[in-house]
Amino acid sequence: MSHMISEPDSARGEQHEGVTTWIAVFAACVGQFVVVLDISVINVALPSIRGGLGIGAGSLQWVVNAYVITFAGFLLLGGRASDLFGRKAVFVFGLGVFTTASLMGGLATSPWMLIVARALQGLGAAVLSPGTLTILTTTFPEGTGRVRAIATWTAVGTGGGAAGGVIGGVLTDYLSWRWVLLINVPLGLIVIAASAVWLAEGRTRQAGRRQLDVPGAVLATLGAGCLAYGISRTESHGWGSAPALGFLLLGVVALGAFIAVERRAAEPLTPLGVFRVRSVSVANIITMVSGMAFYAMWFFLSLYMQNVLKYSAVETGLALLPHTLAVILSAQLAPRITRWIGGRALLTLAGVLTAAGFFWQAAMKADGTFLITLLGPGVAFSFGAGVMMTLQSVFATTGVPPQQAGVVAGLVNTSRTMGGALGLSVLSSLAAGRTERAGTGLEALTSGYASAFFGSGVVIVLSMALIVLLPRSPRNPAPP
Repeated sequence: MSHMISEPDSARGEQHEGVTTWIAVFAACVGQFVVVLDISVINVALPSIRGGLGIGAGSLQWVVNAYVITFAGFLLLGGRASDLFGRKAVFVFGLGVFTTASLMGGLATSPWMLIVARALQGLGAAVLSPGTLTILTTTFPEGTGRVRAIATWTAVGTGGGAAGGVIGGVLTDYLSWRWVLLINVPLGLIVIAASAVWLAEGRTRQAGRRQLDVPGAVLATLGAGCLAYGISRTESHGWGSAPALGFLLLGVVALGAFIAVERRAAEPLTPLGVFRVRSVSVANIITMVSGMAFYAMWFFLSLYMQNVLKYSAVETGLALLPHTLAVILSAQLAPRITRWIGGRALLTLAGVLTAAGFFWQAAMKADGTFLITLLGPGVAFSFGAGVMMTLQSVFATTGVPPQQAGVVAGLVNTSRTMGGALGLSVLSSLAAGRTERAGTGLEALTSGYASAFFGSGVVIVLSMALIVLLPRSPRNPAPP
C-alpha cells in the first residue's frame, strides 16, 4: 500500500519540479525580451513621440539616452545586488520598477515626464537584466538542460532586438506610440505574479560579506549623463557657453570621483586592477569609441525613413530587419572565421567594412530608394558591426582569471552602452548643426542625417587606429 501511495506522490513531485523549472525559464526569457526590446522598439516611434508631446529635435535623443545611460550606469550594480539580496527579490524588484516606469511613460503628458520614465526604465532594466541569466544558471545544473535553457534565453533576447522595430511600428501605426511602452505593463505583471509564486529564492554564500557599491554606480551614471547633456547643449549654446562647459566639467569631476571611490571601495563596482591587463583596457577603449557609432545608426535611420522617405512606422520596422539580421549572422560567423584569420586582422577588416558602409550611407539623398540608399550600405555596416562587437568582447575577456570573468563581461557591455550614449549626443549635435546651416526642407534634413553617418565612419576609423595596441590573439578564440 505504501508503494502505491508513494509512487503518485513522487510523480506529482517531479511534475511540480518540472513546472517550476519552466516557470523559471519563462520568467528569465520574458525579462530579457522586454529589456532588449525596449532598446530597439522606441526608435521607430520617435517621430510620433515628437509630434505627440512637442519634443524639440535636440531633446528627442534623450528619449533614447535616458534609458541607455541609466541602464549602463547601474548594470554592474544590478549583478552584485543579485548576489547580496537574492536573485528572486532583485528580479521581481527590477521588473516592478521597469513595469511601473513603462506605465508612467505610456501615460506621459510632457517631455520631462517621458524622459524621467525612460530613465527609471533603464534603472529597472539594469537591475533586472543580470538576474535573468543568473536564474537559469542556478536553476539548471551544468549539462544539457542548462545549455538548452541558455540557448532559449539567447534566442529570445536576439529576437527581442530583431522584433523591436516591427513591433514598435505595428503598435505606433495601429494604436499609438504610447503602446510601445504600455505593452510592457501586462507582460510585466504576468511575470511578476509567476515569479512571486514559482521562482525559488537563492543567494551566494558570500552574500553576507558583500557590500553594494551604490556610490560608484551613481557617480558613473552622473558622469556619463552630464557629459552627454553637456554635449547636447553645444547644439544651441556653443562649445564655449556656460551651460555646456558647466555640465562637461561636472561630468569630468564625477568620473574622477568615481575612480577615487573605486580605489577605496571594499567591493568596487569596477575593480581597477583588471585594466592592468592590456587586452581588457585596450579592448574596452575600442568598444567605447566604436559604440559611439553603433547606437546612433538605428536612431538616424529611423528618422530618415519616416521624416524624409515618408515610411510608416511599420514600413520602417520592416526595412530595418535586414540590418538586424546582418548583425546576428555576422556575430555567429565571427568565431568560425577566426579559424583562418587572426583576431586582430579580422577586427581590422570588419572595421574597414563598417566604416565603408557608414561613408556609403552618408551619400543618402532626399529621393533615396530602399535597395540603393538603405539596403546596400545598411547590410555593409551592420555585418561589419556584428563582427566588431563579437571580437571586441573576445579581446576584452581574454587574459583575466575566472573569478573576474563576470566583471569584465559586464564592463565591456557598459563601455559599449556608455559610448553609444555619448555618441548619440555628439552626432545629434552634428546633425542638427548641419541641418540648421542647410536651411529647411527635406534636403536640409537629409544633409543633417548624412553628416551623422559620415561622423560615424570617422569614429570607426579612429577606433581602428587602436587595434595595433591589442595583443596578438590565437586563431579561433573562444566566444564570449
